[in-house]
Amino acid sequence: MRARGELATLLSGRYVEIKMLPLSFKEYVSTFPKGTSIDRLYADYTQNSSFPYALEFTEPRDRRLYLQGIFDTIIVKDIIARKKFPDVAMLQSVVRFMFDNIGNKCSTKSIADTMTSAGRKISVHTVESYLDALTDSFIFYKINRYDIKGKQYLKTGEKYYAADIGLRYALLGTKKADYGNILENIVYLELLRRGYEIYIGKVGNSEVDFIAIGENGEEYYQVAYTVIDAEGRTLKRELASLDAINDHNPKYLLTMDHVPPASHNGIKQINVLDWLLQS
Repeated sequence: MRARGELATLLSGRYVEIKMLPLSFKEYVSTFPKGTSIDRLYADYTQNSSFPYALEFTEPRDRRLYLQGIFDTIIVKDIIARKKFPDVAMLQSVVRFMFDNIGNKCSTKSIADTMTSAGRKISVHTVESYLDALTDSFIFYKINRYDIKGKQYLKTGEKYYAADIGLRYALLGTKKADYGNILENIVYLELLRRGYEIYIGKVGNSEVDFIAIGENGEEYYQVAYTVIDAEGRTLKRELASLDAINDHNPKYLLTMDHVPPASHNGIKQINVLDWLLQS
C-alpha cells in the first residue's frame, strides 16, 4: 500500500486519483435478506467492520484476527517501512489514541501532552509525522474548522475520523465506545462518499458538526445519537447551533431516534438510518 504523495511521485505526467472507501451502510445492508432488522445491521456494521472481506467471516474470532492482521501488516508494518519510524510501539499508541478520540478536537500539542502525561513521552513534531502518515494512508481523515459567520478557515480545533469503525472496536473493544462520536464518523464518511467538501462549522461559541459543500451550495448537519429526554433540553441544545446560522441553506438534525421526520424552524430532523439508506 502506498500513500497518495508517493503515488503522485511515481506516476509521471498526469494521473487521476480515485478515492475508495469501505462499504457504505446501504451497500452493507444490501448483502443481507430483506426484512433483517436495520438497527441490528447498524450495530453489526460498526462493530464487525465495513471492509468487504469482513463479510466472509461468520465467527467473531476469525473477524478479529482479520482486522488485527490489517492493523499489524498494513497500518504498522507498511507505515513503519515507508516512513522508517524507529518506535513501533509509539506509533501503535498514537493509532489507538486516535481511534479512542474520533470526533474529538485533537491538536498535535494536546495529543502529545495527553500521551506524555500518561507515561508515553512524545514530541509534537513526532505526533505530526505520525498523523501525516496515517492520513496519507487513508486510515484516518482530518477535517478542519470553518467560521460560518466570519467566513474564514480556522487553523485550530481539527478533528479526525476513522476509515472503519470495526477496526476501532477490534483494537479497543466496546467498553469505552462513545456512540455519538461513532455515529458522527459514519455520517462523515457518507458525506465524503456523496462527494461533499466537509468542514466543522463554528458559529459564535457554538459548533455545527458538519458543513457539507456540494454542487448546489452548502448544507449543515448536526448529529446526535438521541435528542429525547424528559425536558427536551437535548433537542434544544442540538438545534441551537443550527438556529444561529442566518442563511437559508438546508439544515439537518440526524439522530437514531425512531420518530417521524419533523421540521424545527426549517431544520429537518431525520432518522439517520433512513438518511444513510437514501440513494
